[in-house]
Parts: sequence; structure tokens; C-alpha cells
Amino acid sequence: MNNLVMKKTEETPAIIFMPQKGVFQIVGNSWPEDATKFYDKILDWLDKYFLDPLPETVFQFRLVYYNTASSKQIIRLLGYLKEKSKQYNVKVQWYYNKNDIENSREAERYRTLLGMEDVMEVVETDVATPSL
Repeated sequence: MNNLVMKKTEETPAIIFMPQKGVFQIVGNSWPEDATKFYDKILDWLDKYFLDPLPETVFQFRLVYYNTASSKQIIRLLGYLKEKSKQYNVKVQWYYNKNDIENSREAERYRTLLGMEDVMEVVETDVATPSL
């Protein structure tokens, strides 16, 4: 399966999905003009990946800022990953900058709201730097 790599722009995050490593990152800001269309591409690609996933899949959110429309799509994506975690070894890591208490709280809200305590961890780090 091919990588899904999309360069970040002012309005959209970088998408760095490397199926051969089982690591998927969303990095930067998210306020695309059409958030549903943007995140639909990601979900469509993930549908193909989960036809034959690696033994472990790690999904990393490294978002600095995201608007309400993106938040709705992120919740949709997290729900999707929670469902996949029932069949596959899926881990979600939400990174936030040290002083970004709001981002940390929002991630904890998502984690609790979606019942992802066993799947998702919230980690303090430099979010703007992809680890791949």
C-alpha cells in the first residue's frame, strides 16, 4: 500500500501515513474550508489500510490549532479508530505543547467522551515536529 503524504498548509495539517511502519501522523493546524471533504480522504485511505493492517497501528495527533468543523471530524476519526481497536491493535497518541492546557483538556475530553482510555494516551511534547 502506498503512503498517504499531504504537505501542510496554513489551513491544513500535514498528513504523514506510512503503512509499512504502521505509524500515522496528523501535524499542524486544521481549519480547512471543507473539513468533511478533507477528513473523508483520510478515512477512505484508512478503510483500505485496515483491510490488511500491521500487527500494531499507532495514530499520532500533533495538532497546534483546529477549528470547530475540524473538531467534529477529529471526533469522527477518533470514533473510527476506537471501532478498529476492537479488532486490531490500534493505539492513539495525542501530543500537546507544554503550556497548551486547552489542547490537553480537549484531548482528555475526547478520550473520556469516546471511552478510549485503553486506546488513547495524551502526551506532552513538541507537537509541531513529526517523529517520522
